[in-house]
Amino acid sequence: MSALSRKARRGFTLIELLVVLAIIATLLTLVVPRYFGQADKAKDTVLHQNLAAMRDSIDHFRADQGRYPQTLQELVEKRYLREVPLDPVTQSRTTWATVQPPDGKPGVYDVHSGAKGKGKDGTDYGTW
Repeated sequence: MSALSRKARRGFTLIELLVVLAIIATLLTLVVPRYFGQADKAKDTVLHQNLAAMRDSIDHFRADQGRYPQTLQELVEKRYLREVPLDPVTQSRTTWATVQPPDGKPGVYDVHSGAKGKGKDGTDYGTW
């Protein structure tokens, strides 16, 4: 074989490159929707965990202090939480919706997400 014919055989043909690109595109159409679905599911899971942590902190505060905290920030100040968790849906620490105690006294009895929309299970974020 001459040096010219060896150089010609080293590269890929246009058809080979198009076949590889078509295979990659097909794989991406299968993977990308699953990725975004998992990202939404992860946000829902983090939201559930953050709400559970805050509710647990509120219960511990009530048991220790004999009253409910006035704000979520008071939980941080008294070291029941390191910081107010981030709402993964709204990407904010200030959108939490607090609920007053049923006896009408001031304080934070419960907390819900302030996010609009529905989770993967079809329920409103505000009801979680």
